[in-house]
Amino acid sequence: MNRRALLTAIPALGAAAIPQFSFAQAQRAICYNCPPEWADWGGMLKLVGQRTGIIVPPDNKNSGQSLAALIAEKANPVADVTYLGGQVGPQARAADVLTSYKPARWAEVPAGLKDPDGYWTAIHSGTLGFFVNTAALRGKPAPRSWKDLLKPEYKGLVGYLNPASAAVGQVGVIAANLAMGGSYDNLDPGIQFFKSLQSNQPIVPTQTAYARVLSGEIPILLDYDFNAYRARYTDKAPVEFVIPAEGTQQLPYVMGLVARGPNADNGRKLLDFVLSDDGQRHWANAFLRPVFAGAMTGDIRSRFLPDAEYAKARPLDVFKLAAASKAIGERYQKDVG
Repeated sequence: MNRRALLTAIPALGAAAIPQFSFAQAQRAICYNCPPEWADWGGMLKLVGQRTGIIVPPDNKNSGQSLAALIAEKANPVADVTYLGGQVGPQARAADVLTSYKPARWAEVPAGLKDPDGYWTAIHSGTLGFFVNTAALRGKPAPRSWKDLLKPEYKGLVGYLNPASAAVGQVGVIAANLAMGGSYDNLDPGIQFFKSLQSNQPIVPTQTAYARVLSGEIPILLDYDFNAYRARYTDKAPVEFVIPAEGTQQLPYVMGLVARGPNADNGRKLLDFVLSDDGQRHWANAFLRPVFAGAMTGDIRSRFLPDAEYAKARPLDVFKLAAASKAIGERYQKDVG
């Protein structure tokens, strides 16, 4: 239906059906890797539309797929902003697909959580662990350690996103690797762990697998705390989050302005909003740790595991992980995949 026909049809729809903005007011921005089922991006995109008037369609790419698309489209960009696992931010800058923009409150973001020249900025973070559907385990205990995942009783029950492309998959490898004595330069312990895990026939999706955990199709997923808490407290699923006994890692997620994007002004407004008080409160209410701790209320904090459990989690060095990520993907494909 063209614009003239649509304008003619609107009166017949009734006042309740008329949009709350005019065609002249309608604006859009394209965000790569803003999937509605991940980190409650669905709720954030609705909030952005309500508060700014900018329409942002959902996008189900993962971090690796987003970077690949940005590189392929460099001469004629489609996206305006992108959301990436922290280690992919430096890679995107190196690939010359981002441009510098320092959002409002950028100066308040800690130095380790932003590119020093403004090419990407952290907006929230999550802690990697085991996202467990306890009902789907059918009486088996939830695993408590990395080594537990290798037990025969969990055969066919463990899943993780593909480390060759998904940021969370790479974090799973480095988290296991560091917990078992490896380093950013020595990946052998983590690669050996995932190689051993293959005997338990793991499920290895490429896209976010939140719904597959809720359905019980993947009873145990290497994933972030925010997804597990959302499943438990928002979707009322029989879910538990476990921080493995040997330790784990926390990863910031970042956003950046795409170089030469078609709607750059709207992209800047979107980046401003996700770091605003309203944006940061939204992330906290979605069980992510906002960049600005003041957005985390006591009620939300009380739903997280105790601080004693989180003491086993360490912040990832996104620059070191960025340097190691290519080797992680290559080693996984060669030795495991």
